[in-house]
Amino acid sequence: MEHIFLILFFLFLKCIGILAQAPAPAPGPPPPLNVTKILEKAGQSSTFIRLLQNTQQLNEITSQLNNSNNGITIFVPTDNAFLNMKAGSLNSFTDQQKAELIQFHILPSYYSLTQFQTASNPLRTQAGGTSNREFPINITTTGSSVNITTGIVNASVSNTIYTDNQLAIYQVDKVLLPLQFFVPPAPPPPPPTSLTPKKKAGASTSSTEQDASSATSSFQEMYKGVIYKGGILLFFFYAAFFSSL
Repeated sequence: MEHIFLILFFLFLKCIGILAQAPAPAPGPPPPLNVTKILEKAGQSSTFIRLLQNTQQLNEITSQLNNSNNGITIFVPTDNAFLNMKAGSLNSFTDQQKAELIQFHILPSYYSLTQFQTASNPLRTQAGGTSNREFPINITTTGSSVNITTGIVNASVSNTIYTDNQLAIYQVDKVLLPLQFFVPPAPPPPPPTSLTPKKKAGASTSSTEQDASSATSSFQEMYKGVIYKGGILLFFFYAAFFSSL
C-alpha cells in the first residue's frame, strides 16, 4: 500500500512539472481605444463629447484609429471655452457646420508636442484642405507652449489629456472657429480678356450694307453716263446723215 502511495505521489509531482513548463497563452490584441471614456475621465469635456456623438464623428475617429497607421490628433475645448463663445453662436450653426466644427478640431495624423515644432503650416484638418480658405490651421511653438491660429481665433494647448504613438488628445482654451464660417471663399479669377478689340456685329453689318449701297450707286451713275453720251453721239450721226441727202 505504501508503494502505491509513493507511485501516485510521484505521478502527481510529474504532472505539476509538466503543467509548469506549458507555454503561457499569447496575449490578445489590446482593446480598442475609447475616446469617450478618456474624455470623461479627464473632465470638463461634456460639450465636446455631446457634439462628437451627435455629429457621428466619434464613429469616424474609431474607424480611423482601427484602419489607419497615420494616427489622429484631437484638440478638445473645455466646457468653459464653449461657454465663452458669443451667445447663440453654437446653436446658430447648421448640423453640417457642427460636424465641420468638430472635424476642424481633428488632425488626420498623430502629432506629439515636439512634432509641432517642425510641422509645416498650414496643417490640414479633417474638415477639409488648406487652399482658398478651406479649413486649415497654423500651429506654432514658443518654448513649451503650443499656439493654434485659425484666422478667427488664437488658442493655446493647456493640457495633454492622452497620448501614445497612435492617438494624441490635447485640451485647448478656446473653441477653434474656422475662417470659412465667417468669411466666404475668394471668388475665382475672371477669364483673361483678349487684347484685340472685337467689332460689334451690328457695326459690321451696317458697314457691309453701306459698302454695298455705295457700289450700287456708283454703278448706276456710270450706267446713266454711258446712256447719255451714247444718245448724243447717235443724235449727231442721224443729223449728219439726213443733211447729206
